[in-house]
Amino acid sequence: MSKSAKIAAGGVAVGLLLLIWLPWWAALLIMVGVPAAAYLMLDPSQRRRLRRVTRKELGR
Repeated sequence: MSKSAKIAAGGVAVGLLLLIWLPWWAALLIMVGVPAAAYLMLDPSQRRRLRRVTRKELGR
């Protein structure tokens, strides 16, 4: 199992736990808000690099 697959599986598990313990709207807010906040905290050069890497991977 690759590293990204392990991270994705962990994210799904955390999302399911949040849905059990919190109302659906709060869990959705956390699942969408945390990655968005992390992306916005990056420098502009880091954002460009991240976009370039994801585009290269999509072209494989």
